[in-house]
Amino acid sequence: MAGVSHRGDLAGHPDIGEMRDRYAKVLGGRDVALVDGPVFLVGLACAVSPWVVHFAGGQPALATHNLIMGVAIVVLALGFTVTPERMYGLSWAMCAMGIWLVIAPWIVGSSPDAGVIWTNAVLGGLTFLLGVVCTMVAIRSGRTRHGAR
Repeated sequence: MAGVSHRGDLAGHPDIGEMRDRYAKVLGGRDVALVDGPVFLVGLACAVSPWVVHFAGGQPALATHNLIMGVAIVVLALGFTVTPERMYGLSWAMCAMGIWLVIAPWIVGSSPDAGVIWTNAVLGGLTFLLGVVCTMVAIRSGRTRHGAR
């Protein structure tokens, strides 16, 4: 067999620039890949929370609200996974959604009990923190403008 293996440093390889560009392109946009799953799970938890915490019957407006917010968070998570270079510019919206989830029991609901308040506070806090993580990574990598590096 012919000696096709390269020994030593590849710095002198004639295609090193192209190889670096290809490597950067393949890995680009996956800086917060580990956050996509937790964002999806928080959205799923928010969507099913009215039935898990049992406030769907007593707070129908808030149940609908949490379902819609949960679906929106899940859609963001799927967008982060499928087209991260375009979607991470919207990660700041998760921060706003987190804050809204915390205050929604008093605005959307009517006389919420402790279970509703705690559920929305925890889900809103997690949404806000995950949004901050995504936003910071997007800012650091320069993907906030027009979804490009």
